[in-house]
Amino acid sequence: MNDLIIEGIHKQKIFIPSVKFIASSGECSISGESFLEDTISFYEPLIKWLEIYCTKVKKTITLTINLSYFDTSSSKSILNLLYILKEYKEKGGEFAVNWYHETYDDDMAEDIENFQKDFGVEIKRIPL
Repeated sequence: MNDLIIEGIHKQKIFIPSVKFIASSGECSISGESFLEDTISFYEPLIKWLEIYCTKVKKTITLTINLSYFDTSSSKSILNLLYILKEYKEKGGEFAVNWYHETYDDDMAEDIENFQKDFGVEIKRIPL
């Protein structure tokens, strides 16, 4: 299985997050800002990569999120990633989610809590 690496881009009103999904270690990270024209097309390869990893590689996954901002459509795609991890756990897989956020960002802290409650997955909040 190949790694999935996407370099983040910031141009005009488009913010593409950096992505590093490493097959050998199960270390997956999304960082920067996520405000895209076509969110579904951007996140689709991430979702497919994670689904394949969960069915074929079956090692522990660590998802690290360090987004200073994400829009509503990005939020839905992040929920899809968390849903895949929840299903993975239900089938015996192991994962951890670490989510970095600015200490003063109450909105982000609330979003993280809502993700955790909505999906029943443990998310380790790490204030910066």
